[in-house]
Amino acid sequence: MSSENKSSGGKTDYCVVITTCSNSEQAEMLCSEILDRRLGACIQILDITSWYVWQGKRETEPEKLLLIKTRADLYAEIEATLSAVHPYETPEIISVPIATGTAGYLAWIDQVTAGAPSNGPKSEG
Repeated sequence: MSSENKSSGGKTDYCVVITTCSNSEQAEMLCSEILDRRLGACIQILDITSWYVWQGKRETEPEKLLLIKTRADLYAEIEATLSAVHPYETPEIISVPIATGTAGYLAWIDQVTAGAPSNGPKSEG
């Protein structure tokens, strides 16, 4: 099979965690925190323009969008890590399930994040 995603109870095992920040320095700091803790396998940084309402006022700002590929059971630890170091008062930290992916890529995510603390179900070996 060319693509798969282990799942149980309708939840997938993998996700992309999304966050934004103001500049490259902040983005690199956030990436380092996640990768050094082995919470994500790959993080892409994209230049974007965000339009939003903050404190009753419409705003437009250039930002960096971070796409963090990881295991779904690591979301809580990623959220806690980002919340602790993120420069924004109310950072965007959301998770999008990965519905399917190549077996090799998903195995690589498992391999890279193998040493990370997990809040998910523990398997007895």
